[in-house]
Formats: sequence, C-alpha cells, structure tokens
Amino acid sequence: MSSDVPRPIVEYFEQSRVALALAAAEGDNHLVLVNTPFSRLTGFEPEDVVGRNCRLLQRDAANIEPRARLREFLARPTQPNVRTPIVNFRKDGTPFVNLLYMSRLRSNEGETRYIFASQFDVSRSQPELLAEYDEQLAATLGRLAPIAGDAGIVVEGTLLTIANSAAIVAQAKMMLAGLESTPDA
Repeated sequence: MSSDVPRPIVEYFEQSRVALALAAAEGDNHLVLVNTPFSRLTGFEPEDVVGRNCRLLQRDAANIEPRARLREFLARPTQPNVRTPIVNFRKDGTPFVNLLYMSRLRSNEGETRYIFASQFDVSRSQPELLAEYDEQLAATLGRLAPIAGDAGIVVEGTLLTIANSAAIVAQAKMMLAGLESTPDA
C-alpha cells in the first residue's frame, strides 16, 4: 500500500464489500491499493499487484474495444469515468468478464490524484446480481465522496450512464464464449 493514500480512504477500502482498486494518476498507473473483495475476485493478494498496472489481469486477451475505451479515458482528463466489460484472468488462470468502472479522484485544485476502479464478475452472473452490484457501487461512491472530500479529494463521475444490465450480461457471456472457443496456443 502506498503511504500517501489518505488514511480515511484506506479505511474505507478495508470496509467496502465491493471489489475496489486505486491506481496512481501518473506514469503507468500502478496500483497503490486493493481491498479484500478485489483479492477474493481475482485471487491476487495486495503484494502480488501493488506497484504493478492492473492490465496484468488481462494476460494475452485481445480486449480491443475495452482497451481502446480505457486508453481514451486515461488520455482525456475531462472524461469523468468509464465503464466497460473486459476479459480478465484470476491468478489461477481462470478467465472471467470483469465489468470495470473507473473514475478520477481529484485534489480540490482539480489535479487527478488517483484512478479509482471497481470490479464485478459479470461472466456468470444474472441481471439481478448486476443490479444489486450497481446499487452497491452507487452507495460506495456516495459514501466515498464525503470521506475523500475530508481528505481534500473530489470523486468524479456518477452512475447515471449505467448501461442496461441485461445487455451487459449478454455482452459478457458473448465475450466469455468467444474466449472459451479459442484454442489454446
């Protein structure tokens, strides 16, 4: 864990039931903090990933469209958030479709301090589970905003642009089916 992450944010991550990660805003956007639900979802412990870019979860998956969306988000400082399904792999090599949500945490002066991310496995989920996750993520962002504000950090982005849950689940299943039909190299 990075020692410069404000303690209230660290404590919030420790208490959250949603898989969360925090990355540096500069350089290769290396991870500075992940929580226990992140480790349960991915199989990676903090010591496995802190200091590394989260793209390690993608291994050799093509992820052409999701990667383009993530690159666009990182390149456009005025874009407050991005949400996209992306093929990831657990530490044991098991693939899953991660519904990745990313937003910026800015200082009161407007400088991006961190990239906030939340992960959810939609590869085998039902639409009602995704709706529950959406509610939990909205609540997470709502609770994180005042905690971050007390630390001089502004949470950007909202969930007003959440896509239709059933469509996301269908897209995730197609992505996973495409991955499973690819012969091993």
